[in-house]
Amino acid sequence: MLEGRAVVREADMAEAMRSHVMDLAYQALDLHESSDFQAIAHHIKQKFDEAYSPSWHCVVGKDFGSSITHLCGCFIFFHIDAMEFLIFKDGKDFTESKEEAVGALQRNNSSS
Repeated sequence: MLEGRAVVREADMAEAMRSHVMDLAYQALDLHESSDFQAIAHHIKQKFDEAYSPSWHCVVGKDFGSSITHLCGCFIFFHIDAMEFLIFKDGKDFTESKEEAVGALQRNNSSS
């Protein structure tokens, strides 16, 4: 477990959600080896999907770049010691059917 306190670098998220995701980060660090970034990210993503509906994305590591688009109120980037956490939700909820998504893609491709 990393012992440092969570420091928010950037956020567009309600305070309650911020606290929740940081608690989940500490929980994941207790459950998994600190070098197992994938297991840590999976734990946080799974719990956030359960609490706030899919589809959340979670990136955990010590050195990564990113360029993302996120839904309003659904983004946080923080670190605990040298480990960084990027959690966000993008696009719309994935409630549309596969056929609707393929149809939209085909319409966009045919208009190009």
